[in-house]
Amino acid sequence: MVTITRLIAWNLAALAATMLVPAAYAQPDPWSESYRLEYIGKNIEAQALVEPIATRQPINEFAIMRTAWLLHLQGKYAEAEKRYLRAVEVNPRSLEAKLGVMLPQMALLRWNDAIQSGRKVLAESPWNYTAHVRIMICEEALSRWEDLSRHAAEVSARYPTDATVLVYWARAEAALKRTRKAKEVYAQVLERVPGHIEATNYLRNNP
Repeated sequence: MVTITRLIAWNLAALAATMLVPAAYAQPDPWSESYRLEYIGKNIEAQALVEPIATRQPINEFAIMRTAWLLHLQGKYAEAEKRYLRAVEVNPRSLEAKLGVMLPQMALLRWNDAIQSGRKVLAESPWNYTAHVRIMICEEALSRWEDLSRHAAEVSARYPTDATVLVYWARAEAALKRTRKAKEVYAQVLERVPGHIEATNYLRNNP
């Protein structure tokens, strides 16, 4: 038969165990703390927490990618590019790392380099949406309107409900002074995003 004394002892032991659980988590996890710091804009501090994991052995691919992103947010684009390229070395199959390389290149206005990086993604994943859109951004920046028009039309055929690709297509047609086609494409943008400001303004100014 269980005595009162033994029950009290068990209850005290259980209480002590519950009191010990928070102590095990007293030190913040570097990952969750890194995300918290990024959320409040403290990207340097966020990177500092993950950096030791990114540079130690065994290799932590995700830590390398995470620090590349945080370097990018800090405006340290050359360092971010090197870190993304390091991630590609670690995992040559990583489309995410190859897409990541494009970000600092675009931030540095190295449009042709970014296009080449995007094409490396497309060589493995021909209709990767993110790679195509980033290449379109580069084509627009370089005023390659004919290239952008053809490119956006091809991608739109694969992603027919997407408004973003249609916007790039419409911009190219407008830049090429092909007003009728631009109006047609902007009208399709409005079907997908009613009230879209750019499309609305163009159609209003080009009745």
